[in-house]
Amino acid sequence: MKVLITGATGLVGQALVDLFHEQDIEVNYLTTSRSKIEIKSNYKGYYWNPSTSELDLDSLKGVNTIINLAGASVAKRWTSSYKKAILNSRVDSLMTLKLALSKQDHEVEHLISASAIGLYEDSLTKFHEEDDYEKGDNFLADVVEKWETAADEVGELGLEVTKIRIGVVLSGDGGALEKIKEPIEKYIGAPLGSGKQWQSWIHISDLARLFHHVMINRLEGVFNAVSPNPVNNKELTECIATQLEKPLVLPNVPGFVLKLMLGEMATIVLGSQLVSSKKILSTGFQFRYAQLKPAIADLL
Repeated sequence: MKVLITGATGLVGQALVDLFHEQDIEVNYLTTSRSKIEIKSNYKGYYWNPSTSELDLDSLKGVNTIINLAGASVAKRWTSSYKKAILNSRVDSLMTLKLALSKQDHEVEHLISASAIGLYEDSLTKFHEEDDYEKGDNFLADVVEKWETAADEVGELGLEVTKIRIGVVLSGDGGALEKIKEPIEKYIGAPLGSGKQWQSWIHISDLARLFHHVMINRLEGVFNAVSPNPVNNKELTECIATQLEKPLVLPNVPGFVLKLMLGEMATIVLGSQLVSSKKILSTGFQFRYAQLKPAIADLL
């Protein structure tokens, strides 16, 4: 089996590559940086530039599944120009794949595209399922909606399409956990806003296994990638502090302060999405880290 991954050098991409190599699955990957191109027996890089619809068609040879993780980070200040980059990087990537697939014969049958729970309405009480939810009224929700629409457009070529709505990814190699951990280690950690906002999280290894499960079982449609046991921001912060054996001495950081510091990007840390994993569980997938405490203990 051979897969093509976009965004393979990122946090989730690297976890996927490691898992696939354990399973003897060959990986081709696309990168916008020629310096990141490697050629190994089971790991081959190819250049692409989604902003100009450029893609090395050799990357598609022998590929059965494309896993699309490409997209500019949302964890940078949202200037008007950067907001365009967040959206365009996601849509352009999928449209570049569609153009390449329409140009030549190929063996690709399945597109698995990353998405995000940022689609869902901010709520402390609404339990969002894949087909039973209210869409958020903010920039991130609009981006995710257009991102998923672009994935469906690739499916018009006859591919099966799966969209994985990813929650807060907890990893020992950066990402959200690193950002929460740093101030706690310096004795300036505290819950954010009210601390009551829901954090639907997932351990990085479970996320990689979930993508693998979807691919091997050819699951089609939309799946939430979150642990079965979401926690609120206060619980998450306290769990990390306990594992680090550091006290939380400061009061909660007020929401208005976060909005002054982060601008519109404060949506990421103040938003509350309570998200169900019932659908992926019904397919036979089992989480190794269903509870937060063992997940944090493993990562820290």
